[in-house]
Amino acid sequence: MTYILNADKTEQLHYTTSLNCTTDPYEAYLQMKAVYEQYSGHRFDSPKPKKGRAHVKTIHYIMSFADSENVTPELAFKIAKTLVIKAFGQDVQAVIAIHTDKSHVHAHFAINTYSLTGHKYNANMRSLHFVREKSNEVCRSFGVTPALNFEGEGRSISHYEWEQKKNGTSWKECIRNEIDDILPTVDTIDELLAALERHRFIINRGKYISVTAPGQKRAVRLKTLGEDYTEESLKARILWRAVGNIDDLHFTNTEIERSYIDVLGEVRILSDEQRKVPRRYDTNKPYGADNDLDCYRLSAQLSVINRDRISSISDLEGRIKNLSAEFKKAQEEYSAVLLEQERVQTLLEQADYYYANSGGTIFPPRKITVCKHTEPPCMKIVS
Repeated sequence: MTYILNADKTEQLHYTTSLNCTTDPYEAYLQMKAVYEQYSGHRFDSPKPKKGRAHVKTIHYIMSFADSENVTPELAFKIAKTLVIKAFGQDVQAVIAIHTDKSHVHAHFAINTYSLTGHKYNANMRSLHFVREKSNEVCRSFGVTPALNFEGEGRSISHYEWEQKKNGTSWKECIRNEIDDILPTVDTIDELLAALERHRFIINRGKYISVTAPGQKRAVRLKTLGEDYTEESLKARILWRAVGNIDDLHFTNTEIERSYIDVLGEVRILSDEQRKVPRRYDTNKPYGADNDLDCYRLSAQLSVINRDRISSISDLEGRIKNLSAEFKKAQEEYSAVLLEQERVQTLLEQADYYYANSGGTIFPPRKITVCKHTEPPCMKIVS
């Protein structure tokens, strides 16, 4: 983190920021250490063992931009911040910096392997592939051409196609470039296809959308152009076109919104693949219609919705807010009763002590009773 947050490499820390920690190397180290040790059960500053692998504490990523892309430090800074949030979420601990000491601009960011909520990030080829694909998505959102060989299963294009792309004769690359040029000007996938047709591309709107480039005889399905050119990805790129300003993102990462997005993902799987995501109610029995967790969960939710006449998400959130306020008020009243009980109990003990030491002639024996028929319950001392 000291290397990442080097003032000489970041124009006196002008292009530095952090998420859920400070931008001071030592303070960030202490804050990450506290979170790591809380969830991992290991020391953050433990030395590397003489044998075997050590526990990974932080993961350091480097994101470089070619000179030909003409990416400014300001743009690289926006891309890096957006990538960290989209790849790791709002609860990640990360330090981010843009280094301008080389001929090409490059971003550094280090994340804690445990998030604030205890989620564990693993450094492996699968997670690296995921970050690379997110990097491509973000770059395209900012109009920067990504590294296509990082997409899909390994290399997303054949060696022949790669050679054609290198020589500038790839018709698939022609389609990609045309889509990338048009995408910032449209608001829907239909507008994108109509614009391609105006540029003499032939569109086939069958079960799968396919495109034929001008002068070519063969059509190609959008999904074969790469991960970011599937119909779903194009819709997402259009939706997230305004990703340039992090402060404008409406997604607040609440539990309800996360659940909503999860459900949308499962509905997409049900629609595209004609299959439901299986979840067993009883993990010791095989999955089946009578052992489907969702059947039980949705049945219970529907019963609550009907019973309480819940009509919308905002209605539910309003009820949760009201119940939370009532619960807080009840807690305060209960705490007041406990304090009063403690005060009266103390007075009773003092009275008994005084009575015992006075020979029994001043105070008669007393006992405490609680009246349960009042709101809130009250206590009285009676003879």
